[in-house]
Order: sequence, then structure tokens, then C-alpha cells
Amino acid sequence: MKKLIVDMDDVITEKGFIRMINEFLGTNYTQEDAGSYYINDLIPKDRMDEWIEFYSKKNVYDYANIVEGAKETLKKLNEKYDLYIATAYVFRDAPEVSGKTLCDKYNFLSENFPFIDPHKFIFISNKDLLDADIRIDDSPKKLMGKAELKLLFTAYHNKNMTDEELKENNFVRVNGWKDVENILLK
Repeated sequence: MKKLIVDMDDVITEKGFIRMINEFLGTNYTQEDAGSYYINDLIPKDRMDEWIEFYSKKNVYDYANIVEGAKETLKKLNEKYDLYIATAYVFRDAPEVSGKTLCDKYNFLSENFPFIDPHKFIFISNKDLLDADIRIDDSPKKLMGKAELKLLFTAYHNKNMTDEELKENNFVRVNGWKDVENILLK
């Protein structure tokens, strides 16, 4: 079986951080308003300590939803591939709350994807350390590790990557789980 590594945030789950930020700030931001991969950049610097306290008392996955088609497609992929979920958990703005983030991620995955062996959940920040035959991630930076096939899952922060940039990096863009099925399950 080929080894397949799939990212979690903005690939399997979506919109948890933006919903949580909107609750905290009383705003109606969309992900596109972030302007970068780090959606926390929407938080004013003078409110960062308050945000970290708010974040540390909540579970971002209570705000997230599962991306359309993710559960069904992952179930099929799990039967055909040696499937792993690799997700970063260190909270950039407050590494000290990362243990809670790790726990929240683990609980969300084990509750919502019981067909994936929890021994195949990888909690890591530097995904370059992982070798796989196929990778699926929304972060171009996190697709840089070894893989024959690198699927860039379209997200708010990578939509402007040109076809030339995709080709230079040997990425194949997928716009959702149907695209993943068309590539990996035919």
C-alpha cells in the first residue's frame, strides 16, 4: 500500500479559527480577510494576551465543521492506502497552550474518524521529516517533504498560487474531496 499523509486544518476541517475569532472580536470576518496563512493575524496586537486566554479556554473544533466529502472520501482512502493524518499543533502565538490544542485535535479525530487507527495520527510541526508516497495539504510550505504526488488543497491563503508556481513545486491543485477521489480512487 502507498503511504498517504493528509493534513487536518483547512483540509479535513474548516472555519473553526475564523468563527472563534469572530466570537472573540464581535466581527464578521471571512477567512479571506486574513490575507495570510496565519488567521490569528486578524487579532489586534494589543489584544493578543486576551485572545490567548480566550483561545486556551475553548476548543477550536467546537467551532469547526468537517469539509464536505472529507469523511466519506477518507473512509475510502483508508481502505486503499496506508493513511495517516499529520497535523501541526504548536500554537504560533502561544506555544504554552499547544498541549491543549494537541488534545483537542486528537479527540476530534478519534470521535469523527473512528475508522482511522489513532496510531496513525501524527502531531508534528515540521512535516518535512515525514516521507510519504502522497501528501495532501493546504500549505505549500508543508508539502515540501518527500512525496511522488503532492496535492495542494485549495484554501483561502493559497488561491492566488499560479499554474506556473504549482508546476515549479510539482503540486497538483485539488479544489475539494471530489477532486481527490478523481485522482486517488479511480
